[in-house]
Amino acid sequence: MSMPTVPNITPEIILKRNEVLNLLLTSIALEEIGLSHLINAEGQKIQKITKEQSLSINDALALNNSVERMLRNVIKTEMLLQFRLEDILKLEQMEIHHYHDDSPDTPDIPDLPCFKE
Repeated sequence: MSMPTVPNITPEIILKRNEVLNLLLTSIALEEIGLSHLINAEGQKIQKITKEQSLSINDALALNNSVERMLRNVIKTEMLLQFRLEDILKLEQMEIHHYHDDSPDTPDIPDLPCFKE
């Protein structure tokens, strides 16, 4: 059996800065929608299980632990999304200051990771 060959595909994608920022914001919004679906599913799970007449204390505790684990993961993801949003807002502010700040006293900072805030 031979290895498959993959054609050399080098698409040229050219996006303006605003388009990139909008795509980043859209990706955050889509992740937020996904998280809202997870939270809704957890609520439906709680409703379905609690409607059962024979819910024991152990079953209730197991349900509580399951929901807590899921919500903890949702909260962790929300925190990461908040960091991403703040970074995007900083990029937008940098763009605004770059275009509106013609002050010669402001040194140009190289676009290197060590110079990031």
